Amino acid sequence: MPQVDRFDVIVVGGGPVGLSMALALVQSARGMRVALVDRRPLTVPSDNRASAIAASVRRLFEALGVWSGMEPAAQPILAMRITDSGSGDIARPLFLTFEGDVSPGEPFAHMVPNSASIGALLSALGEGVTIVAPAEIAAFADAGSEAHLDLADGRRLVAPLVIAADGGNSALRRMAGIGTLGHDYGQTGLVATIAHELSHDGVAYEHFRPAGPFASLPLPGNRSSLVWTETTAEASRLLNLDKATLAGEIEAAMGSTLGPVTVEDKLAGFPLRLQIAREFVAPRLALIGDAAHVIHPIAGQGLNLGLKDVAALAEVVVEALRLGLDAGAPDVLARYQRWRRLDTAAMAAATDGLNRLFSNDLAPVRALRDLGLGLVDRTPLAKSTFIRTAAGVSSANPRLLSGLPI
Repeated sequence: MPQVDRFDVIVVGGGPVGLSMALALVQSARGMRVALVDRRPLTVPSDNRASAIAASVRRLFEALGVWSGMEPAAQPILAMRITDSGSGDIARPLFLTFEGDVSPGEPFAHMVPNSASIGALLSALGEGVTIVAPAEIAAFADAGSEAHLDLADGRRLVAPLVIAADGGNSALRRMAGIGTLGHDYGQTGLVATIAHELSHDGVAYEHFRPAGPFASLPLPGNRSSLVWTETTAEASRLLNLDKATLAGEIEAAMGSTLGPVTVEDKLAGFPLRLQIAREFVAPRLALIGDAAHVIHPIAGQGLNLGLKDVAALAEVVVEALRLGLDAGAPDVLARYQRWRRLDTAAMAAATDGLNRLFSNDLAPVRALRDLGLGLVDRTPLAKSTFIRTAAGVSSANPRLLSGLPI
């Protein structure tokens, strides 16, 4: 007989989404026993990568008591500048600017190093979370009133609910027989951290170029995080450049906006695709984060979308437990799915449409999109709506996204 360990919830995946899920559960439901499973040891990353955190997600981190551990390393995004250019263009006309807070003194987003966010979350887990890592999952099964998670080392973890936060190639999603919808973009996302001569003044820049957007997002000091979309062939060339040559390519792509640059870490690339799970739930299983949805990074909303899943699922699970109900019951999971499907579909459609609109060099299309950007720039109400959307602020949000405890 295998060794059996029982929990109230099992979370699979130790990235920021899985860590936040485990923390939200143990903080909101006293005495809850949560297992956090990952195939790798859970450690603070040593690289320079950073993520954009929307205002609503910052409120979630405040509610969980971890924002104070992230804030010293975070850089507020105080404004955004959007330009559009074609192949060979020297000038990059500025078509749209966003400035302002979602509320007085509250920026619509921050850039947070992954080391700071993951470090704060790991430190806050406490005794309510049992870390099972490194551990390989061999099988998942619905056993009626509970789920069985069998590990490669022979152990069996049992709980009424398993939460998959194990990424876009989710093994749990596959084991549960949940298919996906979507398509490849034929593009590669390139990420790196750079230092630059000129101050960014808290401004994020997004340069729309024929192959896709090139975004530079401010970090503390004269440093920025790059998220660069290129064709697969061009990305392959860029990934093989030495740092000095790559720095020259980056300066050219940026139009020397921030002066001479140096590359702080190795350029990394990942294929871009749209991928939405056909269902976000199965018997005794809920999908969150990239396991449920992978979208284009054009709006910087991928991680934020996953943390919205955390807020919604934590709320329905905790409320069920307080009523003495089964947290993994079909009606509880159905409520989570209803809450998240529409928002996810809307964001997926928006990012897909933006990529199609801006990742081309057709003169008529460019003229129309630049006219549209200019009109938005001259309409304060439209700009305010865009800022609140990017910040994830909504009256329909789960409580954690409003900074409130469950």
